[in-house]
Amino acid sequence: MKAIFVSYNQAYYSEVVDLLNENGCRGYTMWEDIAGVGSTDGEPHLGSHAWPTMNNAILAMVEDDKVAGILEDVKAADGNSPQLGMRAFVWNVEQSV
Repeated sequence: MKAIFVSYNQAYYSEVVDLLNENGCRGYTMWEDIAGVGSTDGEPHLGSHAWPTMNNAILAMVEDDKVAGILEDVKAADGNSPQLGMRAFVWNVEQSV
């Protein structure tokens, strides 16, 4: 099992949930209104007067065979809308109950 953390511009919540659903990911945890600055490019999302947008983030636990499809779709979505600022990170889940 893998954990996938996806951060994105808050305006794209429904697109991210659709992407997860289309890849067979049913459950997730979501955080709203989080600030962030990308490491390579894009505008900061800080909720300030100068940078008013904010991010959301989703953490989903998925079967190993679903990871590649989700990452492909995240990359495509970000490529189609660079203002999205979407990034995904994957790590192993050692145990769950």
